[in-house]
Amino acid sequence: MSMDNRGPLTGLRIVEMEGIGPPPFAAMLLADMGAEVIRIMRPAPSGLGIERPAEFDLPARGRRSVAMDLKNPEAVECVLDLIARADGLIEGFRPGVMERLGLGPGPCLQRNPHLVYGRMTGWGQTGPLAERAGHDVNYLALTGLLEMIGREGQPPTIPLNLLADYAGGSLMLVIGMLAALLHARTTGQGQVIDAAMVDGAALLGTAMTGLRASGIHKGARGTNILDGGLPEYSVYECADGRYLSVGALEPKFRKILLDGLGLDEADAPLDGSSESRAKARAAIAERIRQHDRDEWVARFEGLDACVAPVLSMEEAPHHPHNVARGNHVEIGGIVQPGPAPRFSATPVPVPSPPEQPGAGGAAVLADWGLPADRIEALVKSGAVNAGATEEDPGR
Repeated sequence: MSMDNRGPLTGLRIVEMEGIGPPPFAAMLLADMGAEVIRIMRPAPSGLGIERPAEFDLPARGRRSVAMDLKNPEAVECVLDLIARADGLIEGFRPGVMERLGLGPGPCLQRNPHLVYGRMTGWGQTGPLAERAGHDVNYLALTGLLEMIGREGQPPTIPLNLLADYAGGSLMLVIGMLAALLHARTTGQGQVIDAAMVDGAALLGTAMTGLRASGIHKGARGTNILDGGLPEYSVYECADGRYLSVGALEPKFRKILLDGLGLDEADAPLDGSSESRAKARAAIAERIRQHDRDEWVARFEGLDACVAPVLSMEEAPHHPHNVARGNHVEIGGIVQPGPAPRFSATPVPVPSPPEQPGAGGAAVLADWGLPADRIEALVKSGAVNAGATEEDPGR
């Protein structure tokens, strides 16, 4: 594979063990920024319950894969040979699985002392829950954050699986790996990264912990400054059943908001008692229900009222700001979020689409420097799938 500039991580090589959710997303982020990532796949569908056509597995974009039978010792030895040529590894199995495969930190770091070995789990490698199953909602529940999210008098609201899985898991693993990779480049010393989604999600609540301790965010769920408890920081239904988000926390923005709505402080008293705020919420809600969402968008155009339409995922790619920023790109015929952030000296190209699992096969091993006779023997033994042919490129 050409090592022409593909972003700031060009030249970095990562081995990714097949997983679901946060580990592949972490690998995608590294690949988006230019790392060459090889995915080690199972020889057959994983049976994880979320199988879909490869072209819709968007977090698999930007990298090639090899299908291996890790019950075959030759396949394990092949992975170790790849690890010897890599800078980092990502795995998301329960604690002990990689060790049972013969691919735990011990043999991997023995083969490659500068390797950054990234481990992602829900509960972490240690602790009473380390061996237990779980999902985003469980990890978030244990941090205290889930209890704070939602409307007053209603059960906690599940914020998709964004906070623990992807923010607390994927992003924290990538940050940890980049820090460890920098350390390895400086010292030659590799290490293991224990990235637990529950740890990362808890860390996301640092600022909120301070607000709680100070008494600023002390009320029940849905009654506080940042959880929809204030009428000037909420979401309102419009005449057409769509929604408008309002975030006018500061006094100067609140005035612009009320002016745009055609209200004054007497109509919508945003300061004072809870009764006053309830009156303001009712007045704002009644006024916003008088017009369609896009009419309000046009009315607030150019004003610092901290107002934005609540877009559907189908609408978002077409919003003028998202278009101007290039926030969405078309990859393999599917419009999706593009790489972020932006780099001035090492711009990131549009990633390649996801390939069929294992399609890279022998070609990837050759690109990573394994001898041809070794690759032929691995394929012949069934340890490695040969991959796609020129007639069946696997896209």
